[in-house]
Amino acid sequence: MTMHPTIAKVTKRIVERSRASRSSYLDLIDRQRDAGVHRPNLSCGNLAHGFAASGDDKAAIRGGKAMNIGIVTAYNDMLSAHQPYGRYPEQIKIFAREAGATAQVAGGVPAMCDGVTQGQDSMELSLFSRDVIAMSTAVALSHGMFEGALLLGICDKIVPGLLIGALRFGHLPTILIPAGPMPSGLANKEKVRVRQLFAEGKAGKEELLEAESASYHGAGTCTFFGTANSNQMMMEMMGLHMPGSSFVNHGTKLRHELTRAAVHQVTHNGWAGEDYRPLGACIDEKAIVNAVVGLLATGGSTNHVIHLPAIARAAGILIDWDDMDELSSAVPLIASVYPNGSGDVNHFTAAGGMPYVIHELIGAGLAHDDIRTVYGTSLSDGAKQPVMDGENLRFDDASDQSDDVTILRTVKNPFQADGGMKLLNGNLGRATMKVSAVDPSRWTIEAPARIFHDQNDVITAFKAGELDRDVVVVVRFQGPAANGMPELHKLTSPLGVLQDKGFKIAFVTDGRMSGASGKIPSAIHISPEAYHGGPLGKLRDGDMVRVCAQKGELTALVDAAIWDAREQAKAPPPALGTGRELFAMLRHHSDPAEKGGSARRDSSNGRDCCGGCRRNACAFCYCEHRGWQGGRAQQRNQDEGQRACKFPDRLGDLWSSIGPGLTARWCACGSRTSGRRGYILYQ
Repeated sequence: MTMHPTIAKVTKRIVERSRASRSSYLDLIDRQRDAGVHRPNLSCGNLAHGFAASGDDKAAIRGGKAMNIGIVTAYNDMLSAHQPYGRYPEQIKIFAREAGATAQVAGGVPAMCDGVTQGQDSMELSLFSRDVIAMSTAVALSHGMFEGALLLGICDKIVPGLLIGALRFGHLPTILIPAGPMPSGLANKEKVRVRQLFAEGKAGKEELLEAESASYHGAGTCTFFGTANSNQMMMEMMGLHMPGSSFVNHGTKLRHELTRAAVHQVTHNGWAGEDYRPLGACIDEKAIVNAVVGLLATGGSTNHVIHLPAIARAAGILIDWDDMDELSSAVPLIASVYPNGSGDVNHFTAAGGMPYVIHELIGAGLAHDDIRTVYGTSLSDGAKQPVMDGENLRFDDASDQSDDVTILRTVKNPFQADGGMKLLNGNLGRATMKVSAVDPSRWTIEAPARIFHDQNDVITAFKAGELDRDVVVVVRFQGPAANGMPELHKLTSPLGVLQDKGFKIAFVTDGRMSGASGKIPSAIHISPEAYHGGPLGKLRDGDMVRVCAQKGELTALVDAAIWDAREQAKAPPPALGTGRELFAMLRHHSDPAEKGGSARRDSSNGRDCCGGCRRNACAFCYCEHRGWQGGRAQQRNQDEGQRACKFPDRLGDLWSSIGPGLTARWCACGSRTSGRRGYILYQ
């Protein structure tokens, strides 16, 4: 099948943009394999510590001839999705022995539940828990005892964090193992109905708790298509799971055998054999594009417009919201799963699930088939339905027919012609908007702004009846640097009540909205954030704001002269308690949302942009904190830039020294780097 021209064009652009950083990354993992920390290079004391408590596996690990698999687990028994992982390590050790290998738990990572922390102060730790998970994964794998890795994680920040950390050890063959969703409980539509009744004061806390308990009722992943299940979908689209394994229920024989198959498979992917499949080679530009395509085709979580750039960067790949927006124009929505539809992931699986989606997208030229998966020669090998044939696992070809057209459709007869992810631009900055669950009549909202700096103040205003009108609710100072970019899902119910009353409602924020949020038109992840001087800080109560998905517009309808003359609103002081103080350093060094909202500086060539050159568009940048930083353009102007930066107090002298077609300004990173400054040179 010929690739769709838009998919091909965007992929080519990403490859070209990433050429230098990707090459450096691949060079890094080659060096890690050849001369990094691994068992042959460990001293006797190192090695003895590593297998001291290995029991029956000690001799095999000591001998060094068999693969030793490092298990990184996100197990805890508070989080329903991760509770099943408690017994996985012992099972994996048995499965590894069956394949002539050994396995050890290399380490654990935290697994934060956004479902528990929604609307609470602790949600301000959530996004940066991804960085903590990445670092914890790196700590686990740094011991050099392993020739392969298995990652046990499912939910929101856990899978991106595991991947980011594991990609620092991208020479290791690696497979992610899911644990499956819980069985279907209370219908999501009924759950939302009770939530809105509670928001209106028409249902009590006990009624609400009963509805929530009937929805989230056992071990396994939550069944709506939020960030956790979008994670699983993307892993299949990148070929990092065993085929069709994402949404097989916990506790079944099929789930057990898929785990066994993953363990056996990783032993075949090692560098000692002829089928070496290192993680860093599996996650390439085409795999990342496949993940974006899957996200769009299934109406996945908005959180991944942040997570995917962060994952990609860890592999030396540079993507941005322009790429996602252009892909969205070409990829139709072929799945309708809550919050986009009434069915959950169990209904999605029964209708054909991921094998059908992969088959359909490849057949239409919308997904790259020629990627290096963990299991076969192409992504097509992942378009397989796992089934039990007695006691044996079998993979059948995916059906080319949906078993439920209310949940899964063909590319030629989609639910929506595009992927429903929109990029918004205007004098308020850049934002993303998911419209796959928004009624088209609400894709354009123009109404007066009501501005808040705390989500709880929105609730108070709602209860007081102050929002019973056409209104654009703005919650600012919610970005990564301000307070860790919490999800603001708590506001979904009251805003839904207002919308159901017939008011024109939109939501605008430099924070996040949950991947489970749907029907409210929401311009989210606004960059640059208000805390760093973004124009959202100029907005005032009563300003008319236009949020338009059709035209991709996010605009304050304020006279330009008045707008330019306005001062920035003052950010609230940093909040204390709930461990937020421990994350201050991460907030201080965070990237904008479009680059992933991360505090990492892990560029393989050590030339990661300092952030002052907004969206990495500079020809060359000098920052006292980071030294010379290369941008997208050729670095032919290094000499001119070095000379220019010798005149820190004579900005006017810079224009002639830089050269034709170039300009310069102060490095904007000073607010994040203790006042250090430099110059940014632009083409």
